[in-house]
Amino acid sequence: MNTLFSLIIFLLLLLRRCSGQSPAEAPGPPPPMNITKILEKAGQFTVLIRLLKSTQVANQINTQLNDSNSELTLFAPTDNAFSTLQSGTLNSLSDQEKVELLQFHMIPNFLSLSNFQTVSNPVITQAGDAYEFPLNVTTSGNSVNVSTGLVNTSISGTVYTDNQLAIYQVDSVLKPIGIFQPRPPPPAPAPDNSKEKAKAISESPKDSADDNSAAVALTRMSVVSAVAAAGMLVWISS
Repeated sequence: MNTLFSLIIFLLLLLRRCSGQSPAEAPGPPPPMNITKILEKAGQFTVLIRLLKSTQVANQINTQLNDSNSELTLFAPTDNAFSTLQSGTLNSLSDQEKVELLQFHMIPNFLSLSNFQTVSNPVITQAGDAYEFPLNVTTSGNSVNVSTGLVNTSISGTVYTDNQLAIYQVDSVLKPIGIFQPRPPPPAPAPDNSKEKAKAISESPKDSADDNSAAVALTRMSVVSAVAAAGMLVWISS
């Protein structure tokens, strides 16, 4: 009897303890995307982070990735890569050129390393115009080479990838021609002279006929004048 009573008391205490426990919390949503925090965690991207923040491009990337299904591939130059630039290079750029420089390192699609084998050159970056901002990618085995016309470098590591955002380390700053070696705009297309040529051809017979008529009239006048002069001479001599 005492054993049964003790068992009942034990069960009641156990039930009371279990009922006092809070239910397991459901996992919350993933933290928002933050491009600079990813780079800070990776290390050796201090200059790139400073550029992303000062130009507000970091905020644009975060908003783009968090508010939509947008994708992005970023080539991330290391601090050592920026140190190889001529002294004062970044300070000599305008705010707009700094933004374009960063955009030139960004492809508006997610590209895995294997995807680079099938991209079409020139690759379109967020800087836009492929004439002033040409970017070409070639692959050899697992190696991915990136060329701007002024710089040739290779992807040296994967910093981050999650099927929406890919960040690849590069050991040189990708210098676009449009900023570091401006070239004249492409030549304008030649004017279409086909209409003028057709008009000239259509008018040429008329012009020839008019010229012939004038020549005939001039010849007739000359003959009449010559005859009149001869008649005058005959009259005088008689």
